[in-house]
Amino acid sequence: MKSMKKHRPPDLSKAAEKERLRQGLPLTARRLKDGKADRIDGGDIDAYVQLDWLEWHGGGLRLTDTGRNVCAHEVLNSAQDDE
Repeated sequence: MKSMKKHRPPDLSKAAEKERLRQGLPLTARRLKDGKADRIDGGDIDAYVQLDWLEWHGGGLRLTDTGRNVCAHEVLNSAQDDE
């Protein structure tokens, strides 16, 4: 009998990945601020740039305006979840 694997619809996988990135953005921002960009996964950097949450600037990375807004929103949501 042939194994039938269930595959996630691509949109669901993309949504789950975007949510993972959203939740990880505050840590990523902290690592950038602390000069520890080498501790950020290269694939995540590419994804953040693709989402317009990070941008290359003068050979380094920085949060975009959108990235700062997403990060602030995530920090606020996280604080509310802790209450």
